[in-house]
Amino acid sequence: MGNLLKVLACAELEHGPIVFLDFEHAQPTEAETAVWNQVSAVLEEAHGILAELQSYNGAGQEIREAIQNPSDLALQEKAWNAVCPLVAKLKRFYEFSLRLENALRSLLEALTSPPYAPMQHLEREQALAKQFAEILHFTLSFDELKMTNPAIQNDFSYYRRTISRNRLNNQQLEAENEVNNEMANRMSLFYAEATPMLKTLSNATTKFVSEMKGCIKVLKEQPSNSVEGLLNALRYTTRHLHDDSTSKQIRALLQ
Repeated sequence: MGNLLKVLACAELEHGPIVFLDFEHAQPTEAETAVWNQVSAVLEEAHGILAELQSYNGAGQEIREAIQNPSDLALQEKAWNAVCPLVAKLKRFYEFSLRLENALRSLLEALTSPPYAPMQHLEREQALAKQFAEILHFTLSFDELKMTNPAIQNDFSYYRRTISRNRLNNQQLEAENEVNNEMANRMSLFYAEATPMLKTLSNATTKFVSEMKGCIKVLKEQPSNSVEGLLNALRYTTRHLHDDSTSKQIRALLQ
């Protein structure tokens, strides 16, 4: 991903070869279709996710009234009824981040696989390159909206406090069936990040690189006469193998 970002960065393009990406007219080739269709389905959903997040107003007023009047059961119920549908919405956002992670993984595999270098992939597979750029655009847009909306953290914190309080009182609320404790913990980690979608993509890229290391190790453990051709393909067709941005561990494995 680092090499792909480097190719797309204007500062880098000023000092290296220029790749023309025809984003307006890019259409998937037959070889790209399977991955393109998978990613396209996720990107179609992304528009709705951004629209929902942009219109997210939160339950700040109801929560404040409930906190200021802890003995007023009507206000407690009003706040709870206001927060629950919002938490369900936050759950959808979180679950979408998992689908986006899978989509990115498929793109990374398609845009970095031998025998072509990332630059060649961008030239050959323009429709996938466009989708890669669209994922980055969505990620930045989502995180910008999240960072400027403190209601998200406030609503979710109130939800978790209410769940915990009722659990201590041996009460189980219906909403726990949709967002149980395990899901709430994962969502809490996600929304605690200043830029949760970017963090998700970063983690996905790290996992992808780690799996690449594992594949290389498995190849090197096989009889040399049966896998040397594959290893040489990685050694000699990966244009950025010796770049500073390439993991030292991967470079060492292919020595």
